[in-house]
Amino acid sequence: MKLFWKVLCYMLLLIEAVVGSWWNLATVRNPKPAGNSSEPAAALHKDNCHRLEYLVERQKQLCLLSDKMIQVLQTGALQAVEECQHQFRHSRWNCSTTAVENSTDIFGGVLKFKSRESAFVHALSAAALAHTVARACSRGELNECSCDVRVRKRTPRHWQWGGCSEDIRYGEMYSRDFVDSKEDKNTDVGLMNLHNHEAGRRAVRSRMQRVCKCHGMSGSCSVRVCWRRLPQLRIVGDALTIRYEGASHVKVGVVERKRGKSIRKLRPLHPDMKKPNKTDLVYLEDSPDYCEPNDELGILGTRGRTCNRTSAGLDGCRLLCCGRGYQTRVRDHEEKCNCKFVWCCKVHCEICRYKRDHHVCN
Repeated sequence: MKLFWKVLCYMLLLIEAVVGSWWNLATVRNPKPAGNSSEPAAALHKDNCHRLEYLVERQKQLCLLSDKMIQVLQTGALQAVEECQHQFRHSRWNCSTTAVENSTDIFGGVLKFKSRESAFVHALSAAALAHTVARACSRGELNECSCDVRVRKRTPRHWQWGGCSEDIRYGEMYSRDFVDSKEDKNTDVGLMNLHNHEAGRRAVRSRMQRVCKCHGMSGSCSVRVCWRRLPQLRIVGDALTIRYEGASHVKVGVVERKRGKSIRKLRPLHPDMKKPNKTDLVYLEDSPDYCEPNDELGILGTRGRTCNRTSAGLDGCRLLCCGRGYQTRVRDHEEKCNCKFVWCCKVHCEICRYKRDHHVCN
């Protein structure tokens, strides 16, 4: 009986993965559709979009908007995965990915839990897509958008709008339409994901930067021309990591009724907890155990991970090794040293060899 439920849970996990993840695009660098390679580019692009079985119908339609849209989507997915792995590089779950072939989620089954890690990934992916689409617009890679000219309607006193402001509005609109299209707001997980998607997009919008350039005779800067520029995705990732650490544990409840219809909203798990705002990340369930390997969920565990013996943080041996202890190994290292400039024009270095302690979780 236990085996039956184990197999059933695994099958449901695979079904959920197929329905979900556009993140799988991060592993498909150069999609090559079947058929004659002499077909027109538009036909090849259309075939590429339709062959992505893990996209829902609306996402396939949005993929078809432009011949270059699939490359933009791939870039957004890849940047989201790389940023996630950077932010979680010292954590027990380090945003590890698995090889996929259109039928397995890139993160395994970890995100089937409505945990704070799932909240972070959903927020970051929505932010990365808005960021990537807005940048593609300003570079002229998409026909549906270009620079944001609406900011020029404002008339500041000491400077004027000009240049090419990156259109975060269109990026947000596309991200909202694409990423949110698979979510059902009538389900608990749908409400959670929609909230976190919006928090991710707001993290980009609120960090847009104003960049100015001076114009005038002899550097007098009599006129300053300014435009809006996207923040680096690393800045957005850092901000979302702070939100992840302070994520709100919530539940779904009926808070009011309008015209006899129940409205379901996210509420704090306990009455004395602060109500999350639109920039906070929210989660519904505690995280799974990341200490031990779990093949069904794609969790690698922390055995063999390198830890920092002197750190009291997440990368410290006490936390990362989950109380199992660690081994200290001595490794030989080589690096260039005593470098000298030789006229002209070379640099000669010696090779220094030294030993370094390397701490590995049991």
